[in-house]
Amino acid sequence: MTGSVREITPDVDAGMVLSGAQFIDAFRVEVGTTPLSAREACTRMVLHGPRWIDALTRLRNVLVTPFGLKKSGEGAYAPGGLIGLFPVVSETPERLVAGFDDYHLDFRIVVDVAGEATLRHVTVTTLVKTNNFLGRTYLALITPFHKLVARSMMGCIVEPAR
Repeated sequence: MTGSVREITPDVDAGMVLSGAQFIDAFRVEVGTTPLSAREACTRMVLHGPRWIDALTRLRNVLVTPFGLKKSGEGAYAPGGLIGLFPVVSETPERLVAGFDDYHLDFRIVVDVAGEATLRHVTVTTLVKTNNFLGRTYLALITPFHKLVARSMMGCIVEPAR
C-alpha cells in the first residue's frame, strides 16, 4: 500500500543540517513494505524523476549561467559521491543529506526513511540559506515551482518514472 505525497511540518534539526536556514519545508510519502534505503529513495527522485523536471533543470542552467551560479555540485564536498547534480554530504541507510553551498544560496536536501516494516515512509526536507540579494530573489522565484517539483519527484519514489 502506498500513499500520496503530502506536505508536513519539518522535523529536522535545521541548526545541525544548515545553520541559519531561512527556508525549510518537508514532504512525506508512504511506501508500504517496500524495502528502501535513503540513497535508493534519493536516486529514484533525482535520476528517475519526470522528464519535465529535467527540462526545467536544463532551462535553469541556461538562465543562471550569466550570473555565475553553479549548474551542479560537481567539485563540492561529497564524501558520498554525487546523485545527479547533488553531492552527498552524509549518509546512513535511514538518512541521506545532500546539497552544496553557492554564491547566492546554500541548500540541503534531507531524505529520511522510517516507520515500521509494514508501513514505511520517506520524508524529504529542503533547507535553504540565502547569502545575498540574488539568493533571496532566486528563492522567491523558485518557491512556487519547488513545491510542484518536490511532489512530482517524490511520486517517483513509489513508482519510478520514465
